[in-house]
Amino acid sequence: MIELKNVSLSFGTRTVLSDISLHLSERRIAILGANGSGKSTFARLLNGLAQPTSGEVLVDGLNTLKKARDVRRKVGFVFQNPDNQIVMPVVEEDLAFGMKNLGYSKENIIAKSDEILARYHMSDLREHPAHLLSGGQKQLLAISGVLVMEPQILVMDEPTTLLDLRNKRRITRAVAALTQQVIMVTHDLDLIADYDRAIVIDGGRVFADGKPAKVIPAYQELMA
Repeated sequence: MIELKNVSLSFGTRTVLSDISLHLSERRIAILGANGSGKSTFARLLNGLAQPTSGEVLVDGLNTLKKARDVRRKVGFVFQNPDNQIVMPVVEEDLAFGMKNLGYSKENIIAKSDEILARYHMSDLREHPAHLLSGGQKQLLAISGVLVMEPQILVMDEPTTLLDLRNKRRITRAVAALTQQVIMVTHDLDLIADYDRAIVIDGGRVFADGKPAKVIPAYQELMA
């Protein structure tokens, strides 16, 4: 579970998030908000990529400021643009990168890479140049590179925004099949209609929080 206690975050004189207190325990949670509302900064707080100016963020009781390394083992992060996340030139090398940093054995790295590539029907792309993959394949590689490190929670920042309809559906199916808790920032209201919870961030504060059936209409009215 992730808990935010009276969290605020400012950059200089600009307040991005203000006095947010939440318990995030549901299996599927959507984070909604207009561009510039603070929702992506909110997502980065959840695994310590951003740190609060005041208040605290706890992951299973671990403070993201004091235990950042342990928190990131628990909470994986998938960026909107996979090119910002893919760091190695070849698919299998990119999958191995994070596992090597965590000290996984060569045998374990091979086994985990085999499993994740088979899961997403990418086994034939093992030696493929990562930068020449399609948009959907890149996003699946970015997700795979996080999943092989076995996080308990996956935070995703608009993972379908840059994709065409076919690849968006492919990523949607992949996310739906995950056993991890997923917290997803998105503008895609159809994608999160069956989620357990939706939270709207507006002006750096929680504007609405509850079941998507109630929150989505409130969000649409806000955007109107």
